[in-house]
Amino acid sequence: MSNTSKQKVIYLAGGCFWGTEKYLSSVQGVLETNVGYANGNTENPSYEEVCHKNTGHAETVKVVYDTEIIDLDFILKLYYDVINPTSVNKQGEDEGSQYRTGIYYETEEDVPVIKASLLELQKQYEKPIAIEVLPIRNYYLAEEYHQKYLDKNPTGYCHIRPDKFEKARQAVKQN
Repeated sequence: MSNTSKQKVIYLAGGCFWGTEKYLSSVQGVLETNVGYANGNTENPSYEEVCHKNTGHAETVKVVYDTEIIDLDFILKLYYDVINPTSVNKQGEDEGSQYRTGIYYETEEDVPVIKASLLELQKQYEKPIAIEVLPIRNYYLAEEYHQKYLDKNPTGYCHIRPDKFEKARQAVKQN
């Protein structure tokens, strides 16, 4: 894939990356997604290490999107719809620091958009928002069997309700 000025990247951690990846890949304007391990303390971790060796990585989805079709604020609103933004290290039945929520950015220009979006989100909750916001320090592609997992295994576990996938497919940015 060639990198043009119309493409941007954001990394989103939202619990188990299987469902988060399928959900985000369904959005019009998302060009590419893959799953991996972000912002941890080790190089090239395996799934077993991330789950059991306290590597500090978060299960994360890399999202490449077309800025002529959608923008970061739109993606973040959809992302918030499939996570519990006040939960710490837990989404659905999955518990552990690898299941934390996080927004990891490549460029500082994304920070004001992210912060404004989180301020708006906080208005909907009494408990504090627990989504970490950090620059992406590292990202390691997960094993091949995790890539597009729910496409390969349609009955696989997912903390995201099926109707949310349909909502993502039909989501259109309003101008």
